[in-house]
Amino acid sequence: MRNFKSGLEINQGSYKSFQPNPILRDWELHDMQLLQLLSKADRILGRLDMYSEYVDIDQYIRMHIAKEATKSSEIEGTQTNMQEIFLEKEEVKKEKRDDWEEVQNYIDAMNNAVQQLHTLPFSSRLIKQTHKILLQGVRGKHKQPGEFRNSQNWIGGSSISDAVFIPPAHHTVAELMSDLEKFANDRTVPIPDLIKIGIIHYQFETIHPFLDGNGRVGRLLITLYLVDCGILKKPVLYLSDFFERNRTLYYDNLMRARTHNDITQWLKFFLTGVIEIAGKGVETFNGILQLKQELELKTTSLGTRAADAQKIINYLYNRPIIEINKTIAITGKSKATAYKLIEELEKLDIIKEISGGKRNRLYMFHDYMNLFKS
Repeated sequence: MRNFKSGLEINQGSYKSFQPNPILRDWELHDMQLLQLLSKADRILGRLDMYSEYVDIDQYIRMHIAKEATKSSEIEGTQTNMQEIFLEKEEVKKEKRDDWEEVQNYIDAMNNAVQQLHTLPFSSRLIKQTHKILLQGVRGKHKQPGEFRNSQNWIGGSSISDAVFIPPAHHTVAELMSDLEKFANDRTVPIPDLIKIGIIHYQFETIHPFLDGNGRVGRLLITLYLVDCGILKKPVLYLSDFFERNRTLYYDNLMRARTHNDITQWLKFFLTGVIEIAGKGVETFNGILQLKQELELKTTSLGTRAADAQKIINYLYNRPIIEINKTIAITGKSKATAYKLIEELEKLDIIKEISGGKRNRLYMFHDYMNLFKS
């Protein structure tokens, strides 16, 4: 990106904060490797988005969001696995319930934000609403949920004196976020949308407009923007898995853009992530389609119970863990009949018992869960 200047350090007395330059400006693409990555990312995203036309994606979106919520929260130190997400709160070990609640908030924040895009633009208002849901009732709930910070924050280190990075002073946050919002919504800027959201994510993480939750909101914004600008019809691309596995490079490339004015390297890293994760998304949907075919063949052996079995499986695509009372509610059958159905699904290796107890047993749709673990 020719002539990019990230910003400058401002002396604040006992420390220096970083003041980023506005991003609503003319941008020039000149790096051929970056353009090649952009072309490849566009193609694979087109393939991923194609599934919106042929698959009932809404049936599987919860799993995509659950995986993103797990990985994004993992970057921040929260430890909840995919299996635990689909348990009820009382089924989660007490020492892990705080982590479980944070991940549930992330899922709620994403779902709400996607819904809000029907009536709200990609804006500071939407970002604040999303942040408020993210921190509701969890760690960080006293750190101004839904409001831009009114004090200085920092990244890394035990105090501001040994911080790795100090974002801009709080009184400049509103102006910087206004610039980011205008850049996001200005369709006259001749810059590809994938490059644009890469810049937006970099700038958001540099501004760090909240006292807590900036990383999670910043990663969530990537998906929101891709849906908002029409690259994706549904929110099925989440980069936190890539960022988590390449955590050092993620932070190093963001920092290099600030210290060396090298936003090109950050954008190459970002597009590499889009290509990898979109490719995995295509593989996942192919795996789902193949699994559906296999299950249709398996359940035909159940005869008159096949229809009820399919009802259970359809539920499991959305929430891949089930217990007997839910089976009764879905099928409308007696407890004895529901137990028999669960037993048949176990014999067919469609579900596995995971709780290990004799009462209140839980069963997991294991092959489906495994599609989202890779």
